[in-house]
Amino acid sequence: MTSARRLTYIDWARGIAVLIMIEAHTLDAWTRAADRRGVWFGDASILGGFAAPMFLWLAGVGVAMSAARTYERTGSRSSAADSIARRGLEIFILAFLFRLQAFILSPGAHPVTLFRVDILNVMGPAIVATGIVWACGTTAAVRVLALGVAATFIAMITPVIRQMAAIDALPAWIQWYLRPTGDHTTFTGLPWAGFVFAGGAVGVLIAEMRDERLERRLQIALALTGAALIALGFYTAAQPSIYRASSFWTSSPTWFCIRTGILMLALAGLYLFETMLARAGVALRPLARMGQSSLFVYWIHVELVYGYASWWWHRRLPLWGTALAYAAFCTLIYGAVRLRDRIVDARRTRAQRAGPTRQIVTA
Repeated sequence: MTSARRLTYIDWARGIAVLIMIEAHTLDAWTRAADRRGVWFGDASILGGFAAPMFLWLAGVGVAMSAARTYERTGSRSSAADSIARRGLEIFILAFLFRLQAFILSPGAHPVTLFRVDILNVMGPAIVATGIVWACGTTAAVRVLALGVAATFIAMITPVIRQMAAIDALPAWIQWYLRPTGDHTTFTGLPWAGFVFAGGAVGVLIAEMRDERLERRLQIALALTGAALIALGFYTAAQPSIYRASSFWTSSPTWFCIRTGILMLALAGLYLFETMLARAGVALRPLARMGQSSLFVYWIHVELVYGYASWWWHRRLPLWGTALAYAAFCTLIYGAVRLRDRIVDARRTRAQRAGPTRQIVTA
C-alpha cells in the first residue's frame, strides 16, 4: 500500500476543496446584488461549483482506501465493509445534527429545514453503498469495474428519474432525495452520489499501489483517463440529447463526466506537485491540515457565513470586498483549526500521562 507521505496530495486535494467551498459560500452569502451579473461573479460561481463534487469524490477515494487498510489488517471483507458502513451512518446522523444547529443559529429558519437534503445527507448513504459494493468485489479489478458501473448508471439514470411521474407517488421526504424540490433540497442523491462511487474506483487503484514507480504510472493513467473523460463530455454535450429533458449544469451525464475527468486530472497534478516539492524539502502543511479537518471546517463555517455572525454584511459587499473578506475568513478558519488541534493534542497528552497512574490504582 502507498506510504503515508505520498498520500499528502490527497490531503491537499481536500484542503483545496475546503477553500473552494468557503469561496462558494462567501460569494453567495456576502456579495451584493449589483455585482452578481458580471463575468467575474459567474466564473467564481463555476469554480465554487466544484467544491461539492470534490468532497464527494474524495470521500469515495477515502472509503476505498480505508476499506483496503481494514481488510489488510483483519483479512475480513465484512469487517472492512462494517467499518465503512458505520462511518457513513455517522455522517448521515451528523447531517441532521447540523441542520438542527442551523435551525437554532440561522435567522428566520423554518422547522422544515431540519429535513432539508444537504451534502452530508447524500454523502452518508453513498458511503454505505460504496462500502457494500467494495465488499462484494473479490479482486481490485472487479471492485473498480463495479464502482465505475455504479457511478455511470447513476449519472445516466438521473435525467430519467427526475422526469418520472411515478416519483410523485412516493413520500415527500423520499422525493427530496431523488430530484430537486425547492428549498427542501440543496443536493439530491442523483447524480451527486455517483461522485462517491467514482472516487471509490480511483481509491481502489491507489490502495493497490505498492511502490512509487507503480503509483507514478497510475497517476499518469488517471491523468490520461481524466483528459479523455473531459473530451468525451464536451463531445457528447455538443450532440443531440438522448433524453426528453436534461440540463447540462444539473442533471446531464455530460457535465458529470467532465467534472469527474477534471477531478482525476487535478489529483494527478497534485501528485506531481507534491512529488516535486518533496524533493525540494517543501511541505504545504497548512493546506494539508485544512484538508485533514474538512468536516470540522464544514461544520463551523456555514453558520458563520450565513448566520447571525455575519448578518451585518450579508449580501452587502462588492465583489472585491467579498474577495478580501474571503481571505480574512480563511485565515480565521485556519486559526480555529490550529486551536482545535492544540486542544485535542493537550487532551491526548493528559490522557496518556494519566494512563499509567490509573493502571497502578486499578491494580
